[in-house]
Amino acid sequence: MVDPIVRRREVIKKLSRLGLDVWKELNDTRFPSIKLPSRSVRNIVYDEKERGYVLGDLYKVRTAANIAHLRKFAQFMWVAYFAKELIKSRKTSTLRDVYYSSQAYEISFDEQKESDDLITDLEAYIRHPREEMNIFPAERAAIFGELKIEYTVPGYEGRVVDLSQHPDGLMIGHAIKTAKFNQCKAERVFVIEKDAIFNRFIEERVFKKYKAILVSTSGQAPRAARYLIRRLNEELGLPVYIFTDGDVYGMHIAGVIIYGSANAAHVRELHTPDAKWIGVWASDIEAYKLPSDPFTDKDLKRLDELLKDPRYKDDPWRKELKRFKKLRRKSELEAFSRYGLTFIVDNYLKDKMEHFMSEEN
Repeated sequence: MVDPIVRRREVIKKLSRLGLDVWKELNDTRFPSIKLPSRSVRNIVYDEKERGYVLGDLYKVRTAANIAHLRKFAQFMWVAYFAKELIKSRKTSTLRDVYYSSQAYEISFDEQKESDDLITDLEAYIRHPREEMNIFPAERAAIFGELKIEYTVPGYEGRVVDLSQHPDGLMIGHAIKTAKFNQCKAERVFVIEKDAIFNRFIEERVFKKYKAILVSTSGQAPRAARYLIRRLNEELGLPVYIFTDGDVYGMHIAGVIIYGSANAAHVRELHTPDAKWIGVWASDIEAYKLPSDPFTDKDLKRLDELLKDPRYKDDPWRKELKRFKKLRRKSELEAFSRYGLTFIVDNYLKDKMEHFMSEEN
């Protein structure tokens, strides 16, 4: 992991360069322009070395000479200015705060999505994630397990926390994402889509039985959680196993953790190529006779999209997508409770881990 102080200096340098370049063009009585990496779908390519999806070489130009670009140009420059002020003053902001703070500067955004998109443009432009500009989303992921971390954020440097001492898990924010790994007794990581199952795993002491660090994504995994999952895999060598609902959306949650997302293709180090999605599969719905619901038209449309997605061209993805298409039914992780509250740990988790660990050996 690169020293946070070094990254902070790099970000300030790039933001300063952006402002200086625009000032020079204005000083030369020229309309300033900005060359931004294109974030369109056709510019998202699979990188064999990264084993994930990244931005390609296409660019777009935003110029003050075009009246249609002028508003976004001014908004973009304000976002860059605001980010630099946050870093210099060692303050933080959320995406929502940025949207509301703009009003104090009489910068007009019609809705938060507009400011969010410009922050993403700025990320792509300087090649640093928003978290390194001290701008954070509302986090919801959590972590629990026999791992001690040492904080590196200002004001808490050197403070050590044991992640197994918090029965609800600790929220994965910037402080945990960037912490040093101090002492680890775990041998693997279980990533769980649902909070209820995350809590069940804690109650049933899965972290002891399987020597596992538990991570709840609470739906689609936030960036900080995906970054931390990658670090646990790369820096500690812990294999990662992903549990999601038995539907196409759960499958895609796992796929984003493994291959990366289109929305964050400009940000590196967010995916974990060696992680494994181990359920709930369509075949599990049948094998365990789980309570299930029929696919909606929206589910079927999403299924067809995933069948065309290059991330899911191999097994088990392809096989399970075809099984979902045939079955046309979906199920949730909580559905195992029909057999008792501990069935998901005592039976399902046991079956899955025996299968995957035998494959690995």
